[in-house]
Amino acid sequence: MPEGPELHLASLYINRMCQGVVFTGAVRKSEVSKSPDVPFTCEAYSITATSRGKEVMLTLTPAGGDGKRRGVKGEAAKPMDIVFRFGMSGLFKMTSKDELPKHAHLCFYTKEKPQRVMSFVDTRRFGTWHPNGTWQAARGPCVLFEYQRFRQNVLSHLSDHAFDRPICEVLLNQKYFNGIGNYLRAEILYRLNIPPFECARTVLTGLDLEDVCETQQQISDAKKCVKQETPDLLRLCHLVPLEVVSLGGKGYDPEKADYSDFKAWLQCYYVDGMKSVRDHNGRTMWFTGNPGPMAPKESKSPKARKRVKKEEDHDYTDKKKAARSRSGSSTKKTIKKETVAKTFKKEKEAELMRAEKAQKSKALVHEKNVSERRKGNRRAVVPAEGSESKCSKYTVFYPYFVKNVLIHVFQAHRWRTGE
Repeated sequence: MPEGPELHLASLYINRMCQGVVFTGAVRKSEVSKSPDVPFTCEAYSITATSRGKEVMLTLTPAGGDGKRRGVKGEAAKPMDIVFRFGMSGLFKMTSKDELPKHAHLCFYTKEKPQRVMSFVDTRRFGTWHPNGTWQAARGPCVLFEYQRFRQNVLSHLSDHAFDRPICEVLLNQKYFNGIGNYLRAEILYRLNIPPFECARTVLTGLDLEDVCETQQQISDAKKCVKQETPDLLRLCHLVPLEVVSLGGKGYDPEKADYSDFKAWLQCYYVDGMKSVRDHNGRTMWFTGNPGPMAPKESKSPKARKRVKKEEDHDYTDKKKAARSRSGSSTKKTIKKETVAKTFKKEKEAELMRAEKAQKSKALVHEKNVSERRKGNRRAVVPAEGSESKCSKYTVFYPYFVKNVLIHVFQAHRWRTGE
């Protein structure tokens, strides 16, 4: 899921691709999208973007910038802000009109020839946009560009019930940590060696309300600051996203899709040898060491990732044999129960199918017998082999059987009496 750094890199990508480009016409939405239409039409307009936390705002400005430029329908075109939330897979792409992505759900067309398109692409369709929208009021200050406000907002609300939860879950609360997502929380807690399921209030209590690390500092200076002293949790919520931004297009590059540097940058999230467990909201938390006192008791962890292939174990000691026999016996019992249940179900279905087939065959034979008798042919129709039971076959041949018996009895009587 795109997080604060990815949305900021998306805004930089839009500004770079749209610089000096003139767009025209209506903003077109795909037929399958459930997001609202964008009521904007203009002969010539420009696009700029800015980000805040997990939101990106596109500003459509008519050429001239004074709002007096006439739209296609003769109405005065006014600037419009469109707020995007990327969901699970949202991103922006600039392509030619002929190479429009399959899952492009909102398109802005250029005035040039050949025509190009800036499109919002969302494969899973969890992303949304809001025409004439504003930053969502329920979201807190941005961890990237409103660091001091973000820090004060968190530390002044520690009495809130939200901070009764584990720190790993509170870090995803956008009311206080706007821009932090799943991989960022894992990296931040890993660097400070904080158990992910420690109470958030316990972790944050005692931090200073003011911090010397300012948002306006260069990233290089921020890295020096990290080396000189160990930053606290809230400062890392600002510095770690800046490190992702410093990767440039390697963190968000829809043209080349090269994420090798980003994968090399990760220290904990989805890294071999790390532990993982699902939190109370069902999100996977990556960590090392002790999970903490508030860890879910019955959570199912995804399969552990291993870099080295498991070597064949040829140790056949009595201890291992006993362990294997116990595990094997329990497995066999489970498999046996499942096999018996499946066999019984199959036999029942087969029995029903046989009864249905016999009933259909019997009805067919009866119809043929009736038709033959109407034609004057007293000979009965023999049913197909296996379609009826033996009793039904004898029922069909019964009149002929009686006739033959009577003939034999009559002939025997004549032989005995000499007639």
